[in-house]
Amino acid sequence: MTYCVGMVLDKGLLFMSDTRTNAGLDNISTFRKMTVWETPGECVITLMAAGNLATTQAVVSLLDERSKSPEERKPSLLTAPSLFQAVRMVAETLREVIEQQGSGGLRADSTFNATLIVGGQIAGSPPRLFMIYPEGNFIEAGRDTPFFQIGETKYGRPILVRAYDPAMSFEEAMKLLIVSFDSTLKANLTVGAPFDYHFYETDSLKRGAQGRIEQDNPYFQAVSKGWGDALKEALDSLPAFSPARR
Repeated sequence: MTYCVGMVLDKGLLFMSDTRTNAGLDNISTFRKMTVWETPGECVITLMAAGNLATTQAVVSLLDERSKSPEERKPSLLTAPSLFQAVRMVAETLREVIEQQGSGGLRADSTFNATLIVGGQIAGSPPRLFMIYPEGNFIEAGRDTPFFQIGETKYGRPILVRAYDPAMSFEEAMKLLIVSFDSTLKANLTVGAPFDYHFYETDSLKRGAQGRIEQDNPYFQAVSKGWGDALKEALDSLPAFSPARR
């Protein structure tokens, strides 16, 4: 399984993904699920993927090839006039790969399905964030939906809903995401470290700070322990339950 989050902040966009892939409990490995393309000064596009690994790998490989050797029939992601058009290219590529690999036609429950988060900025327009479904349709983040999750979303969502603030700095938002990822990996063995991240700063039009957080990272361990201790203290501070008397 997978857990990826794309978040819109006043300062820009924040992306974070796990790297665990598995085909059963005895076949666990890691694979990078985040890809960043850029033409400095013109555009930066980040993609994160969840779903069938062969599908997501094929989509990224096709997009990468076409960005290096664009064809008239298959234009390059990096020459798209807007991020909306770039996302349409990604969605069409996803549909193309699923249709080629699936013998029963395009279905949302296909074993070859995949879901993508795509975000970034193209010169002349603001940063934007989209989520692409296996069918090839997509939605855009906005004021009511300022972040997207794909993969194993339910365990890490409550903290995001409660604590997200668009005015957060990248560092504050990263702390929030680490708590969300820590909650997810503790509840689901199919999600695991290391975690990849990318900070994209609005109007920079260049790749931002990127890195990988291992599970034994001192900051990750400090946040994990601090969050667990804080939850226990909060629970202890709540009033005790008293059974109603008849």
